[in-house]
Amino acid sequence: MASQFKTVILLGALTGLFMLIGSALGGTGGMMIAFVIAIAMNMGAWWFSGSLALRMNGAQEVSEAQAPELYRMVAELAQNANLPMPRVAIVDTPMPNAFATGRSPETGVVAVTTGIMGILSREELAGVIAHELAHIKNRDTLISSVAATIGGAITFIAQMAQWALLFGGFGGNDEEGGGIGGMVGGLVMIFVAPIAAVIIQMAISRSREFYADAEGARILGNPAPLADALLKLEGWSQQQQGMMGAHDDVNPATSHLYIVNPMMGGLSGLFRTHPHTEERVSRLRSMRVASTV
Repeated sequence: MASQFKTVILLGALTGLFMLIGSALGGTGGMMIAFVIAIAMNMGAWWFSGSLALRMNGAQEVSEAQAPELYRMVAELAQNANLPMPRVAIVDTPMPNAFATGRSPETGVVAVTTGIMGILSREELAGVIAHELAHIKNRDTLISSVAATIGGAITFIAQMAQWALLFGGFGGNDEEGGGIGGMVGGLVMIFVAPIAAVIIQMAISRSREFYADAEGARILGNPAPLADALLKLEGWSQQQQGMMGAHDDVNPATSHLYIVNPMMGGLSGLFRTHPHTEERVSRLRSMRVASTV
């Protein structure tokens, strides 16, 4: 409950930040425009986030006949989690990773890459899938979509503010608080608001990852396979950091969906959407879970 309450507060902060930048751009009118945009974008996130995430990552849905072992594994773990059978998808990339999407358990999708199926043992892959099912069970996929939508809208409004500032939108009307003060306020909104949005999104994602790790361990009945899988995935990502084009298949807008942050090198490491793997593994190692399988 504490984690869910924290998520609600953070989503509220994102929404408030979005309205604030809209107000800075155009006063009350700008705030109302931002509100309308937020509604439209969140409706899009609600209805189309699942299909968009799959398309943006090049995931192809597969049937039981096409991937029988993977399909049966997902079915068994979904039964353990008391979830309806999600759709199963595969991303053809050597990068080992996995993600879940869908606005509800009834529309859930679990996607894994060909790379992850190649480097993990069956037990480790089951731990990863259990983690993704935990995201579906906790409706984290919808939360992530809403957070990404609001964050994207903040960035969009900030870009509009840049043009408004360029043409005097923040300083051309002294009667409405313009002048130097308005220009300074505009600059703050342009540069600070998108960074603040990213920080809030990271906080949302990180809090949900810890919860999904713990719930995934309970679904599987054993925390060790997921811990081992996280270490393997982290090791692979670290090996690839120095290789040119190692993460070309990753869409930055959906990197927060994956079980391990796929963009770790360079400046992207300063804005991790996931907790440090060492801490996640430490928490899993300390768990004691009664076997359910």
